[in-house]
Amino acid sequence: MEGWPILSLTTFLPLVGAVFILFIRGEKQVVDRNARSVALWTSLITLALSLLIWINFTPGTAEFQFVEQHVWFPALGVSYHMGVDGISMLFVILSTLLTPVCILSAWEAVQERVREYMIAFLAMETFLVGTFCALDLVAFYIFFEGVLIPMFLIIGVWGGPRRVYSAFKFFLFTLAGSVLMLLAILTMGLTVGTTDIPTLMAYEFPPELQTWLWLAFFASFAVKVPMWPVHTWLPDAHVEAPTAGSVILAGVLLKFGGYGFLRFSLPMMPVASEFFTPLVFALSVVAVIYTSLVALAQEDMKKLIAYSSVAHMGFVTAGIFTLTVQGVEGAIIQMLSHGVVSAALFLIVGVVYDRIHSREIATYGGLVHRMPVYAAVFMLFMLASVGLPGTSGFVGEFLVLAGAFQANTWLATLMATGLVLGAAYMLWLYRRVIFGELTKKQLMNILDLSPREVAVFAPLILVVIWMGVYPSSFLDVMHASVQNLLDNYQASLASAERLAMVAE
Repeated sequence: MEGWPILSLTTFLPLVGAVFILFIRGEKQVVDRNARSVALWTSLITLALSLLIWINFTPGTAEFQFVEQHVWFPALGVSYHMGVDGISMLFVILSTLLTPVCILSAWEAVQERVREYMIAFLAMETFLVGTFCALDLVAFYIFFEGVLIPMFLIIGVWGGPRRVYSAFKFFLFTLAGSVLMLLAILTMGLTVGTTDIPTLMAYEFPPELQTWLWLAFFASFAVKVPMWPVHTWLPDAHVEAPTAGSVILAGVLLKFGGYGFLRFSLPMMPVASEFFTPLVFALSVVAVIYTSLVALAQEDMKKLIAYSSVAHMGFVTAGIFTLTVQGVEGAIIQMLSHGVVSAALFLIVGVVYDRIHSREIATYGGLVHRMPVYAAVFMLFMLASVGLPGTSGFVGEFLVLAGAFQANTWLATLMATGLVLGAAYMLWLYRRVIFGELTKKQLMNILDLSPREVAVFAPLILVVIWMGVYPSSFLDVMHASVQNLLDNYQASLASAERLAMVAE
């Protein structure tokens, strides 16, 4: 693997596929068929490349691996710098896994502007992978913001009746926070003389400056997570987005916020992170309890799952700021698990929506009589969302609660209520949709999962069970990076305390 730019290949191969699709010519039917095929094969080859990264990754070290660096603007200290550690590598795999799933799920659902749809998804995959690989703040910001464009188009062009409103709400919420982050990036670059992330992680910013930098980054990451009360764009975006758009939005985009806290807020602004930890805990508890109660009141399946996403990401933010090994590792596992489980739940909704064209819970009932395979798949992901032992959902929530208990007993107690409420709304949804008598006329001839739909769910089922039964295969990869992050965090706090005592 030495000298082979595998991260750049994995990042930009989807963009090459998108350009190739752009030049496909012929009748609409031929163009659509070829665009789907090129997009699927490109995303599968990208997935294979990302798995090579995992196979050749060396666990047990906190160093960045597969590093590529080329000077970009020497006067400003900006470079094209790529690399992954035990934290970011797993999110690269998540991004490359969900893209072919999205493309395959939209195979028959999208019939208009198919070529443009596939180009948007491949372009988005480049930005997603680039965000997790970037080791320069400017490169990170370009990838981080680049995701907005294809996502805005996917919601705005292929979405539901209120798609334009939802697309603009998503765009403006995200952009507003990111403008403050750009100011923070400029400040850090001018202060240190470089935008290189490893260099900035080793630099000790003054405590007063840390506070402002932390708040600027928080403005962007809190919207992306999304944390309460800046979560209101998410239900609208999910309801109006096409199924594949919801999958990638819940599966990967919501992870940007948690990843940002781990990569920037904790290592670069430790004093401010410690100061604002109670605020993060308070917002996380409100997110878990409030949005779970709101989910119980929903009549739209997509809205219910969207609110459940906010609650699950509340566990993530609480876990990260417990600043314990169990809490941080649990938060990362929870992000990966939520990425797969929530993606699968949106696909579950998409299956019946393609057949009946309704997302209302009241439209359904008794589907187990006509769709037994669908009912079994739905049950697995519903139980994973609830946190059943043996599924991926249990590992993340258990570790987060273990970390929360070490940090604050009240925090752990309040977060645990989210588990009870989560079970309540997911079991309620499942009972209403799957069980009962099959009385509604439009459901009498509904078909079970097709072979293509089974192929879409198969890898997600495998990952959910694998993470639940053998979590150490994921924990071992991230452990050295998490331990190093927390060791450096504690060292930085100790150094800041010594400086404060000398100043007095």
